Amino acid sequence: MTMEPERESVTTQSTVFPASGRRVIFYLLFDVRGDVDDYVVYKLERLRPFTEHLFVVVNGTLSATGRAKLEPVADTILVRDNVGFDVWGYKTALEAFGDERLAEFDELILMNYTWFGPVRPFEPVFERMNAAEVDFWGMTDHAGSVPNPFTLTGEMHQHIQSHWIAVRRRMFTSEAWKSYWRDMPMIESYTQSILSHESVFTHHFKEAGFVAEVAFPLENYPSDHPAFLDATALLHDGCPALKRRPFFHSPLYLDREAVISRWTLEVAEGYGYPMPLLFENMARNAEPKVLNTDASMLEILPEVDVQYDAEHPLRIAAIVHIFYEDLTDELLDRLITLPSPVDLYVTTTNDEKAAIISEAIARRAEPGIAAVEIRVLPSNRGRDLSAFYVACRDVLLSDDYDLVVKIHSKKTVQQRPNAGEFFKRQQLENLLNSPGYTANLVGLFQKEPGLGLVFPPTIHIGFPTMGHAWFANKEPTQELADELGIRVPLDEISPLAPLGAMFIARPQALRLLAETEWGYEDYLPESEHRDGSLAHVQERIVTYAAAELGYHTRTVATATYAAISHTFLEYKLDQMSSAIEGYPIDQIHMIRGLMPTAVLGPVAYAKQDLRRHRPKLASFLFALYKPARAVYRGARSVRSRLRGAVP
Repeated sequence: MTMEPERESVTTQSTVFPASGRRVIFYLLFDVRGDVDDYVVYKLERLRPFTEHLFVVVNGTLSATGRAKLEPVADTILVRDNVGFDVWGYKTALEAFGDERLAEFDELILMNYTWFGPVRPFEPVFERMNAAEVDFWGMTDHAGSVPNPFTLTGEMHQHIQSHWIAVRRRMFTSEAWKSYWRDMPMIESYTQSILSHESVFTHHFKEAGFVAEVAFPLENYPSDHPAFLDATALLHDGCPALKRRPFFHSPLYLDREAVISRWTLEVAEGYGYPMPLLFENMARNAEPKVLNTDASMLEILPEVDVQYDAEHPLRIAAIVHIFYEDLTDELLDRLITLPSPVDLYVTTTNDEKAAIISEAIARRAEPGIAAVEIRVLPSNRGRDLSAFYVACRDVLLSDDYDLVVKIHSKKTVQQRPNAGEFFKRQQLENLLNSPGYTANLVGLFQKEPGLGLVFPPTIHIGFPTMGHAWFANKEPTQELADELGIRVPLDEISPLAPLGAMFIARPQALRLLAETEWGYEDYLPESEHRDGSLAHVQERIVTYAAAELGYHTRTVATATYAAISHTFLEYKLDQMSSAIEGYPIDQIHMIRGLMPTAVLGPVAYAKQDLRRHRPKLASFLFALYKPARAVYRGARSVRSRLRGAVP
């Protein structure tokens, strides 16, 4: 905003919040699906004792389920079009509430959905700030900067962060307040929201003669942005709010600033915040590989059982596709490491193999295998993926099991022998290595009700997957995601996916995929098995499908594999970094600037460049692009069906 505020010519002074004061909270909520995640309800329930009126303004849509969650905790629910970002949400709420009604209250708090809490209790903060003689106050603030980092000119003033700004009557009944909101321009971007509101609000009203204070002020912390960079220290100091951004922001930035969000999560959990609420929300809204990195969600499990609860065993099914029958014993050796008896479903491609497999299972008579069923498939199209989602769909949808183990006989014959052997061991050893190790892995599911899948980290030794693991599968994965209603954003460079198609999962986390009625004809013939086909897409989409339902993913590894992987990764990064100075975030930006189309591809680079430099034009063009793409896909689908109908 460019207007210069006039100092208020009033005689009243800043005041404390009265003992019998009246407070109203305007809570701004946005959810891409129109839902209300449980972390919001948890927060609002705990804010209720501190406010007489709770006004929830929803940008976008609100589902019937979401409304049912809000109605018990909110006095007013206002749903509006998702325009103008948070700023115009507040502006609309103020207009709907009305100046006369607002003047009956002693304090107004503008807050939004961009934080989890309360991690620490609200009471001490309200008690302390109620006693402060101020006109407005905030939870945290951000340092100023010259030049303004968003415009590279002028100054960005130190400011209270907009996720929590409390304003007292002297200020919200003033002409300065009314003109601020009356003259607020339409906000069309995140950057404009910062430049027109968040970064100017504090300075604007201080210049108008109002007094501000911060509950956890900048000067108490070593960084310019404590809510992000010093989140753990804030929690220790009693701050109830934990910002969401450190769990979906660029891991390269967290790397440069040495922000270890896993440590912050451990502190938050130690203070009693329910972690399932946090992970449900982040799973549904963050890029899974980004969340996996930001929250350091790789578990290095010991070989000695330290966490499995034997008194509450989980019901486990193992779905094992055995194409190479000579690997039957090796797979059985892995399955018997599970801590409770398992029902075994074997799929294979002909009766001869089925007989050999059946004999091997009978000969061993393993007590850890409770029941066995061998299914001979009518087709090997789709290999282990069709065996899983088509041949064993009934198992996945049965509700008879708490966990399903998906492994298969893997030889990777198209690769060099060492690479193929390493890939097989990388998959099986990191899932089912020993009785103690596997018990700890199953114990993760006992501990975390929102854990949907576990699988080994991305294979990178012997395979050129790093930076390219989507290969030709990203666009068809997005197409399938659109068809299934998956709105979890796809990771930009590589997916968080069980490359190798071995994992352990809750059947409920697989529901979106299991409920889809695929047939063998949907997969390419065995001779045409390639990237871009349904099997390769199913391999990559499983994490995103689980996340849409609120289930998060962890990767798992043995200590031995972690040692092998880390040393090779460290050496490779050292070599790739040797020619370019700076932190990885600087090196990558430099490489992309020098070779943008080589790194991203021409279409992806053009989209990224438009979004970054011409956001209005990008919005206009993408609005035209999406329906055009839908028409193209529909025409392509019709052509495909017509070709398939030709005898």
